[in-house]
Amino acid sequence: MYVIRLKPLNEQTDDMCKYHFNKHLGDICHVPEKTNILFGSSDILNFHHSINGHKPTPLYSLKSLSAKFGIKDIFVKDESQRFDLNAFKILGASYAIYRFLKKRYEQVTGVEMENLFSPNVKKTLPLYTFCTATDGNHGRAVAWMANKLNQKAVIYIPSDTVTARIESIKKEGAKVILVNGSYDDAVKMAFDEAKKNDWQVISDTSYENQIEIPLLISAGYTTLFKEIDDQLENEKLSDNDFIFIQCGVGALAATAGWFYNRYYKQSMPTLVCVEPTESACVFDSMKYNVGEITVSRGSLNTIMAGLNCGTPSEIAFPYIKNNYKLFLTINDKFAENSMKTFYNPIGDDPRIISGESGATGLAALLAIFENRNLSHIKDKLFNKNSRVLLINTEGDTDPENFNKIINS
Repeated sequence: MYVIRLKPLNEQTDDMCKYHFNKHLGDICHVPEKTNILFGSSDILNFHHSINGHKPTPLYSLKSLSAKFGIKDIFVKDESQRFDLNAFKILGASYAIYRFLKKRYEQVTGVEMENLFSPNVKKTLPLYTFCTATDGNHGRAVAWMANKLNQKAVIYIPSDTVTARIESIKKEGAKVILVNGSYDDAVKMAFDEAKKNDWQVISDTSYENQIEIPLLISAGYTTLFKEIDDQLENEKLSDNDFIFIQCGVGALAATAGWFYNRYYKQSMPTLVCVEPTESACVFDSMKYNVGEITVSRGSLNTIMAGLNCGTPSEIAFPYIKNNYKLFLTINDKFAENSMKTFYNPIGDDPRIISGESGATGLAALLAIFENRNLSHIKDKLFNKNSRVLLINTEGDTDPENFNKIINS
């Protein structure tokens, strides 16, 4: 891969979008061998296959939209169809809970656990309470998995979260605690209460040096990228292609960084990290703090609730810092436009139901190709043979706002 060095490229374009080219791209990032073993394990995919109702989510090709932009193809991995949960988060939460319970089961019985969902295993398992902080989708995933295994769940969520997301968690049998504050405040409260009550935190961000569970969650996300590889078959991505990954605390972005660095090192696609302008904690760390973790400079006020995080995950950040070429922020208007673009496709492209956070990758692509202030990025990076991979991480998890946006 190559690094473009143009003086204007690290400057803010306008109030709607910021961009930063990575000065640390290619820096040595030491990956512990146990992490490589964990993330590369066949156990992850085998476990997901054991969950009733599992099937790979579709990978769509938007030929008409790519033709409009003058590039070869745009692929969309549609995670709105992951089980019946409307989001990708279950891949990480389920695997972390599985690994936690497997370890405890084998400690108690002295016997290797073969199937987490067998009646005998569920009957033998002690009763645990799993807790986490969430902006919606991760909390629902933890609650769904706990309910499926006859375990308990307590979910901490900012009090300004929309009712639909709160109710979707309650429907999974979890106790929901509203937190007067941000997602970061909810993280602190979840860890504090777990310590007091002897609960097990299933957090997708590291906190106070607790890294085992966040690592397992990120490892669970490798299923998504393995499915993409299988679906592309003989047309796998290369160094002429681009992957746009939305970023909150960075768990999914870190998994993508590890996966493509590990398996595509000689022809690695260009990775692009996308965040809301008002909660761009990774962008702010890269641009304003010389590549060291800092808190977001924004207001933490955005419709992209699943990405509304103030501080990057400590274990995720190095995999992003050393593998992503371009960091972009977008405002809510770009997110709304991308939701409408997915819902109202051109030509024979399929209709895709995408929520505010789910459409973020497309929002960044639209900004690059349709905002004249970013045309130099388009001209320098893309050509007629370029292909782009987007991840629709969620569907209409806020149905009321979704309908309001697509009908506006």
